[in-house]
Formats: sequence, C-alpha cells, structure tokens
Amino acid sequence: MKDEVYLYNHARWEALAHANALFTRPKLDLDQQSAADYLGLDRLGFTGELAGKRILCLASGGGQQSTAFALLGAVVTVFDISPSQLERDQAAAEHYGVELRLVQGDMRDLTCFDKDSFDIVWHPYSLNFVPDSRVVFHEVSRILKEGGRYYLMCANPFFSGLTHQDWNGEGYTLQHPYKDEMMTSYPDQEWVYDQSQSAAIQEPREYRQTLSRIMNGCIREGFLLAYFSEVKSNDPEALPGSWGHFAEIAPPWVEFVWIYNPHILSSK
Repeated sequence: MKDEVYLYNHARWEALAHANALFTRPKLDLDQQSAADYLGLDRLGFTGELAGKRILCLASGGGQQSTAFALLGAVVTVFDISPSQLERDQAAAEHYGVELRLVQGDMRDLTCFDKDSFDIVWHPYSLNFVPDSRVVFHEVSRILKEGGRYYLMCANPFFSGLTHQDWNGEGYTLQHPYKDEMMTSYPDQEWVYDQSQSAAIQEPREYRQTLSRIMNGCIREGFLLAYFSEVKSNDPEALPGSWGHFAEIAPPWVEFVWIYNPHILSSK
C-alpha cells in the first residue's frame, strides 16, 4: 500500500534514523531485570513467563523494545516501515546474541502474517502516523491469538498537535478541531536529534484519532480493555512554556492494554 502516507512515513523515518534521532538509538545496556523494568511489564499487568511467547513489535523498529523482549526469552518479530530502523534492531540483536525476525512494511497491511500468529502485539507510539486507526485494529485482531494482549501507546486525543510552544502566558491554547483524521504538524523537539545537522528532515505529520474512534474501533474488533493510563512528565517544577511543564499540564500520551476475545460481541 505505497500511497502518499506510506511514502511520507518511509522517507521521514529513514531520515530520522540517519540523523540518529532519539527513537532510533538501540538500547545496548540491558539485562533480564532491566529489560522487564524498561518495558514496564509489571505496571501494565503482564505477569507470567514470557519465554517462548510470540511477540510482534509493531511499527517499533530501532533496537529498543525488540531486544528487551528477546532477553526475556520471547520469540520476537519486528515490523517497521523503515529499513534503517530494522537495521538498528539487527545490530542490537547481534550485540546481545539473540535472534529477531525482521519484516519491512506498513502497519495498515499485516497480511504477511498468518491468523493467530502472536501472543502479544506491542505497538508503541506510531498509530497517529496513519489516518484511520481502525484499519490497524482490524489487522491486529486477525494476527493476535484469542486471549492475546495488544499494548497500544498513542497521542492523547485531546491534546494531539499541541506542544509547549502553544503557551500563551496563562495556558496552552487548543487550535485544532477535535475530529478524526485531522492532520497536525509541529516542529520536532530539540532533544530528538541534532537539528543543526539535520535541517532537511520533514516535520512530523500526524492524524488525530479521537478517543471514541480508538475505543470503539478496538471494542468492535473484539478487544476488552485491561489497562489504561495517561502518561505525563512528572515534572511539577518545570517552567511554564517548557516541554516538561506542558507534559505535566496536558499528558501528551495514553496507553492501553487490550485482551483479544473475538466472541465478546455476537456480531464478531
């Protein structure tokens, strides 16, 4: 599905990887305990042994979560739009002496995987890079086994497109309509990569997914909500107009854990 969305995301993430952006840097200092802590598995309610579990790291290249799961004994597949990101996963796997399966593609098309292929689908921040989240949920429901877990992190729908640069002296001004597929863009944060060396990288292009679309989209595919969290900075001393202050006032991210039960709705 190499449409304009695919081409934009492919080009941007290739450029970010070449710029050594924060989310493209492999984690090379993990052991089993720190891997579990890094993933936050206890906090998210992932209890029990992961050894032998089939895990898909969805749109999750960069050599971070994939090798953390592999160190815990899981059988890990990484699916990402960026070949350079997948190269980072391969380098991290070689560093730790673990094996990963690497697949390049678009999260909206997971037909390369058979039905019931995975016990866990781990989907960190990337859902907002496509216009219609429901397409992704449908694909995930097909490849996730019954009783499997779907971890999802995405932009907080209420603050999508808002940043610390929207500080008006009293608060952060909402500017974009609250509707699905509203495209937003904003400058990359200065801590993401060395912007003096990477001026050619296109700004982020994201699409708002309203909370109702996310919730109803997952429910209609047979997912039961097991965990929900609003993620903020926990930086109460940050100065107004800074990223830390913004992320304390307006949590920029939300995360979910869904359990797949295809029989929960009679229409499924």
